[in-house]
Amino acid sequence: MSRFFVVGFLAIAVVVVGVVASIGSWAWWILVALVAAALGVGVYDVVQTKHAVLRNYPILGHLRYLLEGIRPELQQYFIERNVDGRPFDRDVRTMIYERAKGIHGELSFGTERDVESVGYEALVHSTAPVEEPDESPRVLIGGPDCRHPYSMALLNISAMSFGALSGNALRALNQGAAAGGFAHDTGEGGLTPYHLEAGADVVWEIGSAYFGTRTRDGRFDPLEFTDRAAYDQVKVISIKLSQGAKPGLGGVLPAPKVSAEIARYRGVPAHEKVVSPAAHTEFHTPRGLIHFVARLRELSDGKPVGFKLCVGSRIDILAICKAILAEGTAPDFIIVDGSEGGTAAAPLEYEDNIGLPLTDGLMTVHNALVATGLRERIRLGASGKVATGTDIVKRLIQGADYTNSARAMMMAIGCIQSQRCHTNNCPVGVATQDPRRVRALDVADKALRAQRFQEATVRQAVQIMASLGVDDPTLLTPHMLRKKISPTIMRSYSELYEWLAPGQMLDDPPPGWRADWTAADPDSFRPVMRS
Repeated sequence: MSRFFVVGFLAIAVVVVGVVASIGSWAWWILVALVAAALGVGVYDVVQTKHAVLRNYPILGHLRYLLEGIRPELQQYFIERNVDGRPFDRDVRTMIYERAKGIHGELSFGTERDVESVGYEALVHSTAPVEEPDESPRVLIGGPDCRHPYSMALLNISAMSFGALSGNALRALNQGAAAGGFAHDTGEGGLTPYHLEAGADVVWEIGSAYFGTRTRDGRFDPLEFTDRAAYDQVKVISIKLSQGAKPGLGGVLPAPKVSAEIARYRGVPAHEKVVSPAAHTEFHTPRGLIHFVARLRELSDGKPVGFKLCVGSRIDILAICKAILAEGTAPDFIIVDGSEGGTAAAPLEYEDNIGLPLTDGLMTVHNALVATGLRERIRLGASGKVATGTDIVKRLIQGADYTNSARAMMMAIGCIQSQRCHTNNCPVGVATQDPRRVRALDVADKALRAQRFQEATVRQAVQIMASLGVDDPTLLTPHMLRKKISPTIMRSYSELYEWLAPGQMLDDPPPGWRADWTAADPDSFRPVMRS
């Protein structure tokens, strides 16, 4: 009844206003046009069948869609508190923006966080802090089989492909990395001119689709790989096994973002959704993975080669360790990606419910490598919501040697967390292929911001370590990070978690790990359950 009332009322209004207009001022005809347009919308709403709300509430129902459309902006700018936003709260976002602009990012009047809440974590400062080192610490990546080790910064640009990000965004990040002396990961979308032109140190990521080094049928092309791996900018090669935000799914680039240029670099059809396979075709077992690592290292003339994964099963990690021990060669590094990590596009179920968070995944890999006697030859990287100096120090305590950041780096060059990366409608030109939007991103200015953010954040991490009483990341211990586990109890990570001894798994596997160690098979990623 209400829908016919609205349409009927508008029809009567058109007639009445029309009569008045015919005998009055011409300005009345403007009102006639407006009412007639509303009548047209109302009639369309009643007869269309797609939206039930509009059929029952013609014209008025559009208000619901308007409010729904601007809800994220209302939430972000008017409703959320400084510590409430997700994935990154306003305090963290503001800190990133200020450091990128050359502002120190300090706050006044004290913390807004609830330090009495269960789950709150705190670093343990020393009564006798030490002096900060003159130079920020770096980590040497490269085991005994590597002929060209690489000195990695404590914070680097995590994997983001051309396609997920615009060309201008990659130019800005690459120029910032070149000026600041930190590494830039290409993501699995291939090695493009945007990753090379500024001369930054590049981590070339090879995904399951082998973009940039593939044959016509999508298999790995060793000749193409050898040519590209020889570029001087390529310092490190990373095999992507899985990604924190969508482990087990493979990569996804929505069709609107697959421009002709992206298609050319990847070797795929333009304007069609690109889905990387969930698994690699070059290997299917832990032993096969280690063979592929060794093969890439040889094809690249001995450059560091490793892999990235989001941890799912502890058995998988132990199976890889068994394969390394059996083959006598190891990856130079492993990057652990947490399930809280970001992505340009993924199903909600994968973002929310699959994969281990970075804390659990990182400590699982660290413990497995220590207990199998491999930790000294394999470096660990950590990625997943790394944005502050505290994040860096926390991950180093949990077992990492260095960290990578994607979304914080995006915010340093202008991202406002609008969460429209998958729509090609990024309002600031970072995560889009729309030329009109991309041109808004000034490369020179944003490159300086990326450099400033990385430098300031690493400097803050080094300052925090000095406050903890150490001047070298290798001196950090689990005792220095504490977590509130109840309203009245706070425990250190050394008390809360199990920390295995070097070689312990080989001599006498601890009871909590024994079943997984027995089930781990170097020739299968499927556990072998023995009775």
